[in-house]
Amino acid sequence: MKILVIDIGGTHVKVMATGQETSRAFESGPMMTPKRMVSEIRKLASDWKYEAVSIGYPGLVSGGRIMSEPWNLGKGWTGFDFKKAFNRRVKIINDAAMQALGSYEGGKMLFLGLGTGLGSALIVDGIIEPLELGHLPYKKFTFEDYVGVRGLQKYGKQNWRCYVTDMVGRLIAAIEPDEVVLGGGNVNNLGELPPGCRAGKNINAFLGGFRLWGKRPSKNKAVKADIWAAALGWERAHFERSIAAGQTSNRPANAFRSARLHAL
Repeated sequence: MKILVIDIGGTHVKVMATGQETSRAFESGPMMTPKRMVSEIRKLASDWKYEAVSIGYPGLVSGGRIMSEPWNLGKGWTGFDFKKAFNRRVKIINDAAMQALGSYEGGKMLFLGLGTGLGSALIVDGIIEPLELGHLPYKKFTFEDYVGVRGLQKYGKQNWRCYVTDMVGRLIAAIEPDEVVLGGGNVNNLGELPPGCRAGKNINAFLGGFRLWGKRPSKNKAVKADIWAAALGWERAHFERSIAAGQTSNRPANAFRSARLHAL
């Protein structure tokens, strides 16, 4: 299946399709409505062929439906019919959850996206749960106020790094993940990663969008962690090598399915 993946951000919308070597992007911002976004994407990807669409949305998503309007984009997102607009099958997921899915290698993984705000998601044995950890109380405000872009600008890079390290330590103690993946545009400002963390890659958001259409384990199915990790590790490594070599094929979505079934 050929898939178009859309990663919606507060400053840019990035798109990539199965079989393409590079992503494409255009500016978003406070005037970006869903209707305008669809129009821009249809023009930008007019030479791409795709059968389904994955959308990473910067806000609350439940059951594949957008539940709240974004604070940094235009209006009209809740209730918008993307399936009708694209005339394709569509899956919508929180943007942090989509990047988390692309970063996942097995076990219990906590994803924290250091961007405009704080994106977060938890994956346990392949089952993904978007979180809103950025709204938890921290010091005088919330985590997001200290480790988001506002905190970086207000408190300076050195203090911001201390807040990120402190937040990660608190969340590790509370959630007890096997590992923490730090993604988002501001991860490069950390210098040294906090203990127990690895850095995610922005390209993983697209891989997460491809994986949305692959076969994943259900809540009622036991999955051996070592087999699961091996299948995911092979598929992600293949995708990254293909991108680096400029030879992305139709494998991302199909590889997830075939590797998973073969492993079991």
